[in-house]
Amino acid sequence: MTKYTLLLTLIVLTFSCKKDAEKPLESTEKTSSKYVEDAHSYAQPNKAVVTHLNLNIGVDFDNQVIEGQANYDIESRASSKLILDTKYLEIHEVEADGKPTYFELGDFDEQLGSPLIIEISEDTKQVTVHYSTTEKTEALQWLNPQQTADKQHPFLFTQGQAILTRTWIPIQDSPQIRITYDAKVKVPSGLMAVMSAENPKEIVANGKYEFKMQQPISPYLMALAVGDLAYKAVNDRTGVYAEKSMIDKAHAEFSDMEKMVVAAENLYGDYDWEQFDVIVLPPSFPFGGMENPRLTFATPTVIAGDKSLTSLIAHELAHSWSGNLVTNATWNDFWLNEGFTVYFEIRIMEALYGVERANMIALIGRQDLTEEIEAFRETPEMTKLKLDLSDKNPDDGMNSIAYDKGYLFLRTLEEKVGRDKFDAFLKQYFKSHAFSTITTEAFVDYLNTHLLEPNEVDFNVNEWIYEPGIPENQAVITSDKFENAEQTLQTFISEKSIDTSLTTNWTTQEWVHFIRNFPEGMTAEDMKRLDDAFDFTHSKNSHIAMVWYEQAINLDYHDNGVDREIEDFLIRVGRRWYVSTLYKAFKRHDKVDEALAIYKKARPNYHSVTANTIDDLLGFKS
Repeated sequence: MTKYTLLLTLIVLTFSCKKDAEKPLESTEKTSSKYVEDAHSYAQPNKAVVTHLNLNIGVDFDNQVIEGQANYDIESRASSKLILDTKYLEIHEVEADGKPTYFELGDFDEQLGSPLIIEISEDTKQVTVHYSTTEKTEALQWLNPQQTADKQHPFLFTQGQAILTRTWIPIQDSPQIRITYDAKVKVPSGLMAVMSAENPKEIVANGKYEFKMQQPISPYLMALAVGDLAYKAVNDRTGVYAEKSMIDKAHAEFSDMEKMVVAAENLYGDYDWEQFDVIVLPPSFPFGGMENPRLTFATPTVIAGDKSLTSLIAHELAHSWSGNLVTNATWNDFWLNEGFTVYFEIRIMEALYGVERANMIALIGRQDLTEEIEAFRETPEMTKLKLDLSDKNPDDGMNSIAYDKGYLFLRTLEEKVGRDKFDAFLKQYFKSHAFSTITTEAFVDYLNTHLLEPNEVDFNVNEWIYEPGIPENQAVITSDKFENAEQTLQTFISEKSIDTSLTTNWTTQEWVHFIRNFPEGMTAEDMKRLDDAFDFTHSKNSHIAMVWYEQAINLDYHDNGVDREIEDFLIRVGRRWYVSTLYKAFKRHDKVDEALAIYKKARPNYHSVTANTIDDLLGFKS
């Protein structure tokens, strides 16, 4: 073949790879029941599935683009096609075993994106996708220097849960498909890249970083952050990444990390991920934390200066067992991740800080659950643990039902069978299902077979999991400290004054309970007296500030500069729970115009996860 014939052949082949779906992809695949149907993924893993990813990408801050190649090892069951999930990606070229192959992008769905359908043969071992992200990519948040703590360099972070990984990597984006991965990431000189993998501890001068994740993880746990970062170890397997001005504060706040790991291992077995680090991200990060394996992503709003909000770290650590080690097979089973994790978190907090602190955390969650059930009064099916999220965004199921009803179910079960038996059951559950995924139905079968039937325990499992609301046989959680906070509040209401010495040693949980439970007769004048006594309006504790601002909106309180502080809080903080609570309060009290005026200023600082939620809440059209 001459070089001119070869060139013509390549041109024709490249064109045929990119053209629209005129060529049908025949399939003679065999079926298997290893994977269940997932309404939120186009992948057909029972026919062809990815097992390992070798990622090679460059991060371009000037153009706000990630570009490169995703190279997959695959297993095919005599299938003629491999299907990956994509959304808002540019697909430039696809290869099968190093040779260009035909591909097509299917119809676009607003939630799911488009299937990338790739022609393979029975013996195809590797597929490579050359791609780039776009300005619509939802997983990525590009921050300019002014949006960071140090205000010197840009920052980038990803957020993959639930189905956003497909917006920055073409991938089979279902939690039941676990993969190992290697990555090469090129970033601008002077910045550090870290991932949910083995990580560097110092900035590399040439900006070239290599990563390895040897344990198989679900795609939503793929994570990347890039910025001017420093690292400070707590001990040889725990430590903190943060911007340089934040590193000492973060290290001091999270200095109990190793103690938490030891407490968790004492409960439910070895920590199987070698390293447990935390990165403190800029305040626009949409969640309190994200349990990316080996490297938890965390909001700076948990840094209160007194470790009072570090139950979040215990929560993300607990995910190393419930979520990362044993994962919900689909997003309908999300409670298996979060209900177990809240239970585990509270057990860690009890082991380290005592029963009273643990019960206060649990009671705050119980209050959240009551509010969530009320919010779903028109759609009670959303209060089931096992959901049907077909035709819905899986994000709709990420609320207090999964977290706090799931926790209450497990706590009630523990009280029924006894803690010793329940702990032994959970330890065996994590061990026997390590590095695998599980459906609700499989868990119920395991529960009956390994706990309830051997101990001859009758328990209304189906009512808890498959019915709406809260069954009557729920555990009752009490707290003497909360009762004292309620009594202090009643005394204040009746006497219009408060003895501040009674509150000297209160924890964050006591203050939150005190503020959240203002009685019907509470007035703006009462708020002013409390604010003068405790300066809640200028609290440096983000949780206390958030509940105080909600009450200020509820009670039409405007003194002490609270309106300015609320606006600043909403512009500065992107944590979805916090900001949605305040925007909901504005909406509840017919102050949508006021909320929109703030939101228009704040929205550019929000990750898409938060912005999409508030867009829907306020009816905002960008």
